[in-house]
Amino acid sequence: MKTITVRDGKERSLLRRHPWVFQGSVAKGKADLGETVRVESHDGRFLAWGAYSPNSQLRVRAWSFDEAERIDAALFTRRIEAALALRGRLGIDSDGVRLIHGEADGLPGLVVDRYGDLLSAQFLSAGIDRFKQVIADALLAATGCQALYERSDAAVRQMEGLEQVTGWLRTPASGAPATEVTIREHGWRLTLDVAEGHKTGYYLDQRDNRKLFADLVRQMGLKTALNCYSYTGGFSVAALAGGAEHVTSVDSSAPALARASAHVTLNGFEADRHTALDADVNGALRQFLAEDRRFDAIVLDPPKFAPSAAHADRASRAYKDINRLALKLLNPGGLLMTYSCSGGIGAELFQKIVAGAGMDAQVDGYLVKRLEASPDHPTTLYYPEGEYLKGLAIVRR
Repeated sequence: MKTITVRDGKERSLLRRHPWVFQGSVAKGKADLGETVRVESHDGRFLAWGAYSPNSQLRVRAWSFDEAERIDAALFTRRIEAALALRGRLGIDSDGVRLIHGEADGLPGLVVDRYGDLLSAQFLSAGIDRFKQVIADALLAATGCQALYERSDAAVRQMEGLEQVTGWLRTPASGAPATEVTIREHGWRLTLDVAEGHKTGYYLDQRDNRKLFADLVRQMGLKTALNCYSYTGGFSVAALAGGAEHVTSVDSSAPALARASAHVTLNGFEADRHTALDADVNGALRQFLAEDRRFDAIVLDPPKFAPSAAHADRASRAYKDINRLALKLLNPGGLLMTYSCSGGIGAELFQKIVAGAGMDAQVDGYLVKRLEASPDHPTTLYYPEGEYLKGLAIVRR
């Protein structure tokens, strides 16, 4: 077993059971791509077993802090079964569920979503990729599913020195099933394509926030809604389910908007209650202001503006601008649900950004709820960076 030695003082995070070792913390030691290594302090104390990534700034991801634990197929089976047991206890009202959430489930770099009887997985780190076949077998055995689609096409793979890979990893004996799936979520029906959709096919992290949006639209009697960065219209369906008379979906992807419109009719709503606008969101918000249009409810769910803390300043300006425009477009008494999925923007900073947007817009609001990802996307005490999605529900004064 090859050994990686960390610099004096750099062992503190591992002693707190944080699973990352950065390049600058390594004093000596090398290994092959994804190889399991022993991580020691400068004075030779055992710290962790980890997966080595020679091409990444994140040089080692810890598998275990137990010196007696073996990194083998049995470990992956135990971790997968534990993750599934947690999801089974959460009472999730959907057959679209995040089964494995990377570091939070002790499997750094692995994301697995279940859509009905189909699994969709991302193998995003060198260590996880090295054990791909073992993990695939364990996933099928634990879930009873027979089909597993791989969506290892995220940019982080390149940082790990890995090529992007997509396609069927496991199929039943009868042949590969269709990549398009219909799932149930809070009584609604939503379609996705694991081969073409974002991430693993859909954004399951917003599941409970979509239900909350529907509930608040209903409770507050809101009639007009604007869904920005709408993707395939999950929040748009939620608005209509909550009793909104009309919702406008804005996105720069025509295929996503077409699926959003299909979702409206799939769930029994009249097509004329929905408008799909293929446009840049920032430009659309400015156009709505120029036209003196206003809305009772607005959702801002943009893509990741800050992939790391180094991008925080530029991202802060972008978040502030769209929130300023949205607050100006909101009717008094209206609801804004605004989000950031940027790991480089913490919850406290995000709230300060939105507060600054309110000052610039000369619009005050009541903060009625702080928002986060659905509970099948857990954050652990040892790994707070897992709390990537944060949001605010604000009622305009």
